[in-house]
Amino acid sequence: MKKTIFTLITALSVLFSGCQDLDLNPLTEGSSENWFSTETEFQMAVNELYRETYWYWEATRFNNTDRFSDDYNQRDYLYDWLQGNFTSETGQVEKCWRSNYSGITRANSILTNVERVRREGTIAEPLLQRFEGEAAFFRACFYSYLVFLWGDVPFYTDYIYLKDALGMGRTDKAVVLKQIYADFDTAIANLQPSYSGEIRVTQGTAYAFKARTAIWMLDWATAAEAAGKCMELKTYSLHSDYSDLFLSKTRTSPEWIFTLPRSKELQGSADATKSRLPRLAGGNATCQPSWELLFAYLCTDGEPVDKSPLFDPSHPFANRDPRCAATMVEFGTEFLDYIFDPGAKEVKRISTGKMVKNNDSRLVQQYAAFNGMCLKKGVDEEWIDDMATDADVRIMRYADVLLMYAEAKIELNEIDQSVRDAINAVRERAYRNSGLDYPKVTETDQSKLRTILRTERRMELAWENRRWFDLIRWRLAETALTRPIYCHDQTAALQKVIDSGDYPFPKGVLPEVDADGLVDLSPLYATGKIIKINDRGFQRRQYLMPIPAKERLINPNISQNDGY
Repeated sequence: MKKTIFTLITALSVLFSGCQDLDLNPLTEGSSENWFSTETEFQMAVNELYRETYWYWEATRFNNTDRFSDDYNQRDYLYDWLQGNFTSETGQVEKCWRSNYSGITRANSILTNVERVRREGTIAEPLLQRFEGEAAFFRACFYSYLVFLWGDVPFYTDYIYLKDALGMGRTDKAVVLKQIYADFDTAIANLQPSYSGEIRVTQGTAYAFKARTAIWMLDWATAAEAAGKCMELKTYSLHSDYSDLFLSKTRTSPEWIFTLPRSKELQGSADATKSRLPRLAGGNATCQPSWELLFAYLCTDGEPVDKSPLFDPSHPFANRDPRCAATMVEFGTEFLDYIFDPGAKEVKRISTGKMVKNNDSRLVQQYAAFNGMCLKKGVDEEWIDDMATDADVRIMRYADVLLMYAEAKIELNEIDQSVRDAINAVRERAYRNSGLDYPKVTETDQSKLRTILRTERRMELAWENRRWFDLIRWRLAETALTRPIYCHDQTAALQKVIDSGDYPFPKGVLPEVDADGLVDLSPLYATGKIIKINDRGFQRRQYLMPIPAKERLINPNISQNDGY
């Protein structure tokens, strides 16, 4: 009998596709009967798992989940998630479910056939161990996304037949997590610390993702151990320059632990960049860092803006952690051949020395960035050539491992110098080459260190697809994502605020920053100098995703998450 590989969603696709021939063993596709007989076939199957298609929640457009966080504005637009309208029929729900289960099915196929070929003795054991380690790593990753996003999920580790898929219910996430950890341990045992000349998962990659999964599950002991093991390998280190790390040219660095390589020429894989670029540089400035993010960065004395005597709302970038101006363009500075100043009707073009109409100001252009902000982190001049980038998809880096280690140890209340050293290493790199001494962390109190750690993660990892995950696991989304979005008014009303001296922000008034690093802009709004343009509407049910409607239509054994 032919073994047929199905994901649950694949079964649905077949049944919904109308009158089509059902070829369960096409000659062009790998199966247990015509594939996995040679080293090359195994390698091709494993390489497939590095494709973006299996990493939907990380790789579909860059900064994917940042769009659902308080670090991101898109004029006055809110995605379904921020409106509280995420449903079982939302396209992103099905796509994410499908991508993870498709990857799991491929990994299961590889692992099953590794055992078969191992018995036959036709491929050298060291190669089989690598194939097994990589497939186990990917399966662990895909299941970790599923349990984080959905909780209890359908679970299988072998080939699955259509009749079984249609009768499958949800497995307790604790059972799935046990297998996830076991798969990461298989990867750690089978993989090498590095592979010469190749971008492949390694021991360190498996340790890092095991730590991330444990952090998501609030399993602090496992997270601390895995992150610590990754650090002990001495394979990774922090890149010397924070800003340089995120440019397209920096495809290799001792800080990158896991990336998905891409090439416009070889793969036709690229992200549109126009929405991230200022209008003067040919973009449309649709998306920009939020004011909440701007005010979240500490001042150079290590204090938040509502506590530091160094903060001046008239000059919000002065005396701030260097990562602030590395992430968003400082007002009045040169950027992509123009002086960026959203409060001016004209600005200088550097290459010509001439003043030009400032289409990046709402004094001039209705659709300029509503909050006057502009992304800088990772933005390359090369984007301007074709409004696209094929920068690698960056999913894990060493700074995150250091901060995960520190967080886990803080939550365990196992606070020692190693915790402070991990945070300080990340912070010191941020200040390197700035000419400033960094505010060293010396705190020993658990609660205060938790505040420091959460703020450090936000500053260090902004616009890297990590903030949304943090808000969900810390259960802060119900606060951060129910607050309004504010911006400047436009044209004459904006000019009046500028003339009053209350631009970019009202004098003598500060936002409030709480113990979790969340920023409340309502004191600024109360002055009447800024306007409200929309209300975020996160719903508590959204801490878990809805099971896709198509899945439950075909298989009523899959129960729905509460509230959907």
